[in-house]
Amino acid sequence: MDMTINDLYIRTIDDLENAVTELGILPFFMNSIRGFSIDEHVDPGIWFTGEDGPWEWKGPVINELGCAYGKFFEKKAAYINPEWFLHFANYRRDGYDFDARFEDGLVYHGDKLVYDLIDSNAPILSKRLKQMGNYRKGGNKGFDTIINRLQAQGYVIISDFRYMIDKDGREYGWGVAEYSTPEHFMGDSFRANVYSCTPEESYEILFGHLRDILPGADEAGIRKFLK
Repeated sequence: MDMTINDLYIRTIDDLENAVTELGILPFFMNSIRGFSIDEHVDPGIWFTGEDGPWEWKGPVINELGCAYGKFFEKKAAYINPEWFLHFANYRRDGYDFDARFEDGLVYHGDKLVYDLIDSNAPILSKRLKQMGNYRKGGNKGFDTIINRLQAQGYVIISDFRYMIDKDGREYGWGVAEYSTPEHFMGDSFRANVYSCTPEESYEILFGHLRDILPGADEAGIRKFLK
């Protein structure tokens, strides 16, 4: 792998797909590591111009590459390609599949409800998920906190974005997130390999990879980012 974050400049969807493939981990927005985001390396001429740009490319990139997308770092969204998501999930899950974590008393009741709904109905749009979980006025609370925690732990990903369709058949709006589990979205290869080493080994592998692609970042900053 020769590409580093310093080589990144995004003008087209092919540029973005190549960056996710080569870098392996790529946050969407600015974060604690300066320069480590799509936001900081995109051609300003393709941001919200009325034509498709990085925001609209999210669903196509996810499905073309089979990569994970979600709020994985510092409560902000990132792409992680399948190779590196195995280590991310193993590290963040601390080696537990969700049922084992629940049996050990390490899961909040609300997390269990939302995870089970996603696991049983994947892929499922966020609107439908909230309806099924009774996350409405007068109903259950804390959906955003729960769904963000499940993503940060590596149990849930965003598998697509769906757009509303106007009377002329054109998409509009910001796109509605569709949730899945990595097990459903990535299939047998993920299930067979996610726990193939210890969480500690996965952490060090991730750390080494980030150190390679972020030549200007200090070790303390990378460890903070991974935490």
